Amino acid sequence: MTTERVVEAPEFPELGCYGLAGHSASPHDLVDEVQQAEKLGLGSVFLSERFNVKDAAVLAGAAGAVSRNIGIATAATNHNTRHPLVTATMATSMHRLTGGRYALGLGRGFNLLFDVMGVPRVTSAQMEDAAGIYRTLWKGEAVVGHDGPAGKYPFLMQDASFDEDIPLMLMAIGDQTLKLAGRIADGVVLHTFFSDETLHRSVAIIRESAAESGRDPAAIRIWSVLATVEESIPEELRLRKLVGRLATYLQGYGEVLVRSNGWDLADLERFRNDPFVQGFSGAFDAVGTVDDLSRISALLPEHWLAASATGDAAQCANRIADQFTAGADSVILHGATPTELAPVLDAWRSIRPGDRFDRLPANPGRALP
Repeated sequence: MTTERVVEAPEFPELGCYGLAGHSASPHDLVDEVQQAEKLGLGSVFLSERFNVKDAAVLAGAAGAVSRNIGIATAATNHNTRHPLVTATMATSMHRLTGGRYALGLGRGFNLLFDVMGVPRVTSAQMEDAAGIYRTLWKGEAVVGHDGPAGKYPFLMQDASFDEDIPLMLMAIGDQTLKLAGRIADGVVLHTFFSDETLHRSVAIIRESAAESGRDPAAIRIWSVLATVEESIPEELRLRKLVGRLATYLQGYGEVLVRSNGWDLADLERFRNDPFVQGFSGAFDAVGTVDDLSRISALLPEHWLAASATGDAAQCANRIADQFTAGADSVILHGATPTELAPVLDAWRSIRPGDRFDRLPANPGRALP
């Protein structure tokens, strides 16, 4: 079924932001953020999930209800925390609610969290199997007697009249997930704090995997994720969005990020073995004070923090351009609210090569036609 509506194209379809970037106790703030992002011309809003007040389905529904032309993606939820019929239903509901602006984004998540939750750890085989189940259901077909990596399902069915074309996105860091994305994904969201060299290499892995799988490599839309912390943002917020965010990633899955960038694991060990880090309770980007984050900053190599966009608006805009030079199709400006991004968008407008991007679809999981 065709549900896509003709809507006014955003000014910057190549750029996106996260809704409720970081931690939030008030999911209703998303309503204003989405409307402001749309007003500023951002092309897409991405929605992460946390098991507190950031349920992916609820946030996506709110974003879809209060917007008209901005693309919306979960980035990400996990296939193992919902029954596949529930996730497929979420996606078809969002697809029709938004007139085709929604993309379902899946990620691997965190093994330690899944262990304490009592749900299976995520594997590539599971994700590929789950993707096949969703796509079967979206095409109005039944899943009968399924026994695969994603689980055993005697009979799954949505609606025989369905013929839904819903993009599936993967969040990817390590090489195996990048290759999986090349095999099965319509869109890919990379990770914050990728160096330009790592971005270039990751894009190549995705496109080579797609070609080896008999797919059109250019049909996959690849989003870089650029931590964007413009200098007009107050110091405490700058530290939280840059130092705090990177330190929090290093707490959770530092080895994957450090190995992907080719950084020195000894620097990660020095960070993790520091008595202050070991004794810190909570996520640095959530509860760290200015003093805490300043102390943490001294433990992080400068080139790690440089994998971001900082300085004045013009410098941030130039770093956006670097992402496209390195091979990205689109860029998520991460960690900043739409209001905080306004000066960066003004600067980007002055150097933006419009002919390159103006035909990009509104849906963040679709590449150029």
